[in-house]
Amino acid sequence: WLVLVGVICSLPQNYPLYIRSIPAENELKFHYTVHTSLDVVDEKISAMGKALVDQRELYLGLLYPTEDYKVYGYVTNSKVKFVMVVDSSNTALRDNEIRSMFRKLHNSYTDIMCNPFYNPGDRINSRTFDNMVNSMMMQVC
Repeated sequence: WLVLVGVICSLPQNYPLYIRSIPAENELKFHYTVHTSLDVVDEKISAMGKALVDQRELYLGLLYPTEDYKVYGYVTNSKVKFVMVVDSSNTALRDNEIRSMFRKLHNSYTDIMCNPFYNPGDRINSRTFDNMVNSMMMQVC
């Protein structure tokens, strides 16, 4: 079982603010997957263009499937990207469940941004955020 959650800073840097995976030893392996998915995120954003700006729903859906994984994306109004990689064998996850997981991530990320001691662009080191991500990942697994 695999779940990976990545939070990526906005352009032009595109560096990870937070990456978590189950099992944890796969974390480094999925940096590549997260970075390759950013190209697809950028393509979807440019294809949607003005429509994406006008609509409130920022869920990009399935970015691309591989033989072993499904990669989903979400982008905020401030162009922070969330990427979720799920094992392809996990057929229990529906699109609306993935969408609600991204909303939960976005809400938790917003809480971090509201913290006066957090500098935007720094890696996310929040116990509350970790606990939320871990509980979300355990629900999937």
